[in-house]
Amino acid sequence: MSHIQDYGPAAPHGPDMSGTHDPVHTMTDNEKQIFDYLIKPDDSYDTNGVYWADMPLMKRVKFITTYDSQEATREMSNIWAMTKRDPLEPVRYYFRNMVIPGAGLGLEGYVLFSIGNIKPLFQAAFAACWKANTICSYTWISAVDYLEICGIIVGQILVGVLGDWLGRRWGLIQDATIMFIGLLMLTAAWGVTQNGWVICYVWSLFFYGIGVGGEYPMTATSSMENAVGSGKVSTKEDRLHRGRKVTSAFLMQGWGQFFNQIILIVLLLVFHHGSGNPPYSEVAAQWTYRISFAIPAVGTLWLVYFRTFKMRSASKQLQAAKRKSRVTGYDTQSLKLTFTYFGPRMLATAGGWYCNDVFFYGNKLFQSEFINTITNNSKSIMPGWLYNLINVGVSLVGYYLASFLIDNKLYGRKKMQMVGFLMDFILFIVPAFHFNYYQEPAHIGSFQAMYFLSSFFNQFGPNAVTFLVAAEVYPTPIRATAHGFSAACGKLGALTAAVMYNYITTRQKFHVVPWFGLAGMLLTLLFLPDTTGLDLKEQERRWQFIRAGRESDYHGVAVHPKHLSLWERIRGVGKHYNAELDYQQKIEEKRADWESTQARKANEKAGHWDEEDEHDDSVWSSEVSTYFEKTSRSPMIRGQEKYVDDGAADGLTGMQKEP
Repeated sequence: MSHIQDYGPAAPHGPDMSGTHDPVHTMTDNEKQIFDYLIKPDDSYDTNGVYWADMPLMKRVKFITTYDSQEATREMSNIWAMTKRDPLEPVRYYFRNMVIPGAGLGLEGYVLFSIGNIKPLFQAAFAACWKANTICSYTWISAVDYLEICGIIVGQILVGVLGDWLGRRWGLIQDATIMFIGLLMLTAAWGVTQNGWVICYVWSLFFYGIGVGGEYPMTATSSMENAVGSGKVSTKEDRLHRGRKVTSAFLMQGWGQFFNQIILIVLLLVFHHGSGNPPYSEVAAQWTYRISFAIPAVGTLWLVYFRTFKMRSASKQLQAAKRKSRVTGYDTQSLKLTFTYFGPRMLATAGGWYCNDVFFYGNKLFQSEFINTITNNSKSIMPGWLYNLINVGVSLVGYYLASFLIDNKLYGRKKMQMVGFLMDFILFIVPAFHFNYYQEPAHIGSFQAMYFLSSFFNQFGPNAVTFLVAAEVYPTPIRATAHGFSAACGKLGALTAAVMYNYITTRQKFHVVPWFGLAGMLLTLLFLPDTTGLDLKEQERRWQFIRAGRESDYHGVAVHPKHLSLWERIRGVGKHYNAELDYQQKIEEKRADWESTQARKANEKAGHWDEEDEHDDSVWSSEVSTYFEKTSRSPMIRGQEKYVDDGAADGLTGMQKEP
């Protein structure tokens, strides 16, 4: 540390050179109000400065419901104001902030779930190949279900790492490009024999799956970091609506499934002489499936353009985090520290996603068999498609309800995932042990209702939450890697379902699936922290302490018991939470930022400009500047002489370091 010159006894309003001042009790009332405004936002703290999770239960309920009601009123007023200016402005806002960020997942949902939708059509039109397997290999027909999943796993891990290494924007562009080429391959897939066509079709799915896999970590991290921003000060939008922003992008997957089913129905009617009934010609089947893949290819090509030219700042927050940690390339230290400090969270995000995908993709894989039970094994594929359309509609209701409630502090991420897993367990375990009863015509309606409800609670639960928390509970430098790893474990669950369901009956599936719901609920209960209402900037603050080897010196809300998993609370991670000490630390951090700003300005004035300096766009009020000047322990600018505390530039500025 550079020499700090002592100018003698401090004047009443001059710099305090003693180093013993109290940053809180030396404030005037006006100064404290300003710092409370900066440090204790009114959406998380009451008028007495008490954090919402520290309030007694009834007071907490009142605080949350009151503020959420005010926020809902404000949002409705904004929507009405937009509507009065231009009736289409709310629609444009929705597309700009919800649809476009999730366009990749929408296209992925369209194509990924079309595989299960068109399989009955192939079995009907190409029975010797797809059903009897007399002219086509059973192995390659089965590979349709699992080789695509293998491609997705490759993409999730590979692009997750590359997204943290080269940046979010590069990953987003790469994903869209791979998906576009994959769709061209699917549309043009052919062979000199039907078996050759199937092989070409399967490898096209594998290639397309690599792009799909990359969409998961890239969409989640870019949507979240766009909501949070890269500045030093968090926003109300982040604290109140971060989860909604991410899940609103994710629910485009549901719309992709919905439009895929509608387009398949329309195309079959067009190419099959206006009828959806058998027999189905090979020509009608070929045109239906190829046109259905050509349509999203157009949208994917536009996505390549948009991400290349309209998303130039997608990597901004990652770059800021790397500058702060003085890291170029891939941050291997952060990866090691993440597994050291957040390893149990991996059990929740990766294990929970695995359990969910056994159910979610298993549900999709055997839906055609299940719907056959409802429709009494109808030879027509149209009733199955129509029932599937209803099921997707029910799922969309779950997607949207999850998006609306995922940021609610009284319900939020963890409760939503646990309730979803539990309901899926109940809704499948009941028919599993009374299968014959629910197969009877008099009770088939109840069977159908439980199936649709299981789809609803899967979306209004683990399917939406796993996508969000797999990025949210980890630090920025390795967020895409952690999300990609968790998603890949999820696809291992889908692969488990794809392979296992080839060897067991529909009734046995109902005996197998529910236990994954119960296991997912237990993993969530034990190892998943509840980040609902947590300022993500606080998690980044804690991460800076961990990187510096000073985890115990962090006292903020990121280690509040409310935001820790049960396992972390048992291990005592929350014992360092101290609201008063954290308040003092934040003031000292802001002091260090202010001193760094003054030093930068002085260097600029003197003509000493370091191009490596991070751009600082902080704007300090006169009251804050005056307070820091009169209580500063660092040297002040006197004439042209400048003394700078070297500690003001590191990631944990303004706080005493241990020897």
